[in-house]
Amino acid sequence: MSAAAVSAFARREWGALYGAVRSALTANRWRALPLTLLSVALTAFFYVLQHHPRGLRVVHDIGFVRAEDPLWLALLRTPLSLFVPALDLPVWGALAQILLVFGIAELALGRGRTLAIAYASTLAGTTYARVGVAVGPDGPFGLPASDARIVDTGPSAAVVGLAVYVCYRYRAWVTAGLVLVAMIVEVVVKPNLAGKEHLAAIGAVLVVCGADALLRRRGHSLRDGSRSGAPPIRS
Repeated sequence: MSAAAVSAFARREWGALYGAVRSALTANRWRALPLTLLSVALTAFFYVLQHHPRGLRVVHDIGFVRAEDPLWLALLRTPLSLFVPALDLPVWGALAQILLVFGIAELALGRGRTLAIAYASTLAGTTYARVGVAVGPDGPFGLPASDARIVDTGPSAAVVGLAVYVCYRYRAWVTAGLVLVAMIVEVVVKPNLAGKEHLAAIGAVLVVCGADALLRRRGHSLRDGSRSGAPPIRS
């Protein structure tokens, strides 16, 4: 592939997203990223806290989520669980994911929508874990009973969901496809709870994207009808 073809593909795939991110950063610099910076700080704080003998219990009580927990308790802990890095993974990975993906999303979508998509993705993963354990290992989307005791924390489901939603809004279809394929390969190679939760997060975001597309199409149809002189629709 020639350099011109690569350049044309990059402009087509990421040009609109790059323009939105660049404009937001140019206008407000780091002031445009309060959610991202707070998320990085919270994740680093929880990492340090949970590696302190007394701090681990505090993080457990406010941010650890398991499928075996009562539903009300899991829902109460889910928002903070997003910022609790997994104990068995290096924290720099979680921090890098948040800084990059949350940062791009916040600049391109705004704080409110970024937070909503991140929480919906995390909640979808948490909900799937309960359903999967209830279905059992014999079901196509089931999980073994032992997965109910796995601590389910970290930003990965939110990161995956945000990546897909940003690609949808800015028409980066190839990138969205690559994210989906990567998550499917992850589940095939290592069919664990985390990988399946990533697919659940993508499924939830695809539903949101579908609803958004229908609403936009309906809005365009109504505007086109108004321009053509059609009578207004009465309720």
